[in-house]
Amino acid sequence: MRNRCFLLLAVIVFCGFALATATFAAEPASPEGQHEPALSLKAIPLVQVGKFAITNSMRVTWIVAAGIIVFAQIATRNIKPIPSGIQNFWEWLVEGLHNFLESIIGPELVRKTFWFFATIFIFILFVNWFGLIPGVGTIGWGHYDPSTGFHVDRPLLRGGNADLNMTTAMAAVFFALWLVWAIQAQGVGGFLKHLFAPKGETTGVLKVLMAVIFFMVGWLEVISILFRPVSLSFRLYGNIYAGESILEAMSTMVPLWLAWLPPIPFYFMEILVGVVQALVFMLLTAVFTMLITQHDNGPEHAHV
Repeated sequence: MRNRCFLLLAVIVFCGFALATATFAAEPASPEGQHEPALSLKAIPLVQVGKFAITNSMRVTWIVAAGIIVFAQIATRNIKPIPSGIQNFWEWLVEGLHNFLESIIGPELVRKTFWFFATIFIFILFVNWFGLIPGVGTIGWGHYDPSTGFHVDRPLLRGGNADLNMTTAMAAVFFALWLVWAIQAQGVGGFLKHLFAPKGETTGVLKVLMAVIFFMVGWLEVISILFRPVSLSFRLYGNIYAGESILEAMSTMVPLWLAWLPPIPFYFMEILVGVVQALVFMLLTAVFTMLITQHDNGPEHAHV
């Protein structure tokens, strides 16, 4: 399972890199002398070679992914029967996530998909928290304004999930795995039946009418499924970007020597938001997977 988690991190980071490269390759270059705001809507490329761009948010995802891999390797290098130190923390985190997910989606689905849900939660959580480290978003290249002081136009680092490319990459990876798990659980015919086949027992003209209605409802379900990656990516991006914008706004409302004080309560709130958003992303993906893989498997799932 550990190898799968490491591979998933690599795939997500690569997808984010590919999306960022495509985004900046399609955009015209900024006019000379034009400055970006301190917290722009999009990540800012720091290095661009041809069509390949490395952004400040991409750098954060690389740092966090490498840190998680190194930490996991150190924690599990010499496993002891009675854990202590970082092994104890790692086992507590993984076991807690496993038990929590098992109580929601069941032991069978957890055995198959836990590697994905645990990795996505841990990755999102630490990317969110890394963005709160002092200096992220405030250290970099900029310009000096005589009236207001120095402004950072190109931050060296930016919160990874404050970049829509990164959140879209995670949602796209989940959507691909969701299709694989759905077809594995129900087959192609069962998957299409789940979408378009009439539910319940009917006969005669009513059966034909229900078949037409459920066929039309199936297309609505297809549209809903296609929008799931969009909603997942924009929900995470919007919450993290809004939090960073609030922290920046609070720090600019007072004189420079007091800029550290107003963001403090919002800073602790953003620590909680980082946990909540990681949990929401994981739970939504888990529930979406459960609904397609355990549909019509028995009365125990009728009220999920």
